[in-house]
Amino acid sequence: MSQNRVLSMIGLAQKAGKTASGEFSTEKAVKTGCAALVIVSTESSDNTKKKFRNMCEYYKVPFYLYGTKAELGAAMGKEFRASLAITDTGLAKAVRKYLPVENDGGRCDGENQDT
Repeated sequence: MSQNRVLSMIGLAQKAGKTASGEFSTEKAVKTGCAALVIVSTESSDNTKKKFRNMCEYYKVPFYLYGTKAELGAAMGKEFRASLAITDTGLAKAVRKYLPVENDGGRCDGENQDT
């Protein structure tokens, strides 16, 4: 149930124009301070996971490993997406409510979680 909510919230953020998807756009959103949350597919390469984990840790952006490339892409109305950033803090907070607290060590918070 919570998986559907996460994907639904990602779709809502996409419709609101509050996302950046794809490796280059996600990286740009993080480095410019626009990203409030980064989600990387569990199917992504180890190099991609490490790159975004380290980048998010440095820029203090919450980072999660979640879903398949196809699931993330479908939620955004696209084919496949390995990474995405949500740029609205309110939507990011709403998505984080439904994300697993610990998912294979894939979470690093750049901020204190208020829940």
